Amino acid sequence: MQDSDTSAVRTFVASPTGRQSPSFVRHPGMRDVARLAGVSYQTVSRVMNDHPNVSASTRGRVLAAIDELGYRRNLTARALVTNRSTTLGMVTDGSPRFGPVSTLMALEKAAREEGYASTVVSVKEPYGSSVPVAIHGLEEQGVDGIIVIAPVLEMAAVVRQTASRAPIVMIAAGEASAQGLFAYSENQELGARMATWHLIDLGHTDIAHIAGSANWFDGRVRKRGWESTLREADLVPGICLESDWTPRFGYEAGLRFVTEGVPGAIFVASDHMALGLLRAFAENGIDVPGDVSVVGFDDIEGADYFYPPLTTVRQDFAALAQQTLAVLLRAVGGRATDVPPIAPSLVIRRSTAGA
Repeated sequence: MQDSDTSAVRTFVASPTGRQSPSFVRHPGMRDVARLAGVSYQTVSRVMNDHPNVSASTRGRVLAAIDELGYRRNLTARALVTNRSTTLGMVTDGSPRFGPVSTLMALEKAAREEGYASTVVSVKEPYGSSVPVAIHGLEEQGVDGIIVIAPVLEMAAVVRQTASRAPIVMIAAGEASAQGLFAYSENQELGARMATWHLIDLGHTDIAHIAGSANWFDGRVRKRGWESTLREADLVPGICLESDWTPRFGYEAGLRFVTEGVPGAIFVASDHMALGLLRAFAENGIDVPGDVSVVGFDDIEGADYFYPPLTTVRQDFAALAQQTLAVLLRAVGGRATDVPPIAPSLVIRRSTAGA
């Protein structure tokens, strides 16, 4: 890697006449770091690129010099030398839901830690026009690669049909990679299976499901995990209600259960819906977990302060972001991208108990 020592900022200094005249103050460059650390320019470059063939003592001197001088690498100069933009594109549908928002935030942080800036573009329906415009716009900006957070089926279908010169990784639960497009996600179906097996192991046989929207990959794979696990256990799946992911739907579903009959256990496709469900039960004298066990999905902040504290499936968004970024950067470098999906974990609290 090469870097420029000529970057500068324009400041103004007062002249004897009282007028301000322009002056330029040069930022420290890699050669300044090398002189202070007593090493070569190339050694500083190796340290900046985390090259393994640098001794610990030398690396320490270089890092100390960087801190002392306040050196920051010149990304524009690096882009000119490497023909890389050091910028990644990210496309999102702008959903306010917990999963997409948490994924985007984790991706931006992971990219920044790898030395990449992020350009985020939100798209909206009709996806047939907004998605190609977003992808081609990012291409024109010269991004190294693009990550698309595609929670809904219609958006993912358009992404698959859109040709791109830049590598694309699409985050879509349960989807497979195809020619020219890499798909990655957390194994949400596994998370749903873990939640359902937990209820079965507690002795429950009548297990209902408040599913996510069927237009979302997340809703589909979580429902599939619940249903397939019950059939493996030779149990008939209980009632299934398709939702819009809101706490209001969970509340209204709870009222319906109160009227039509409360099952022994309920697996809810999101913690937000579980929150509404718990309120409906509390208002109508239904004890959780005495009368019905409830499991959520996501482990949102505060789930441990629900009443009762919610048993739920925890998603590791930081790991998802890091692995997604690894897939993309391998694709950028022309390397293999076969990375297993992230496995969630089950967090057991007081909303579940034996049948």
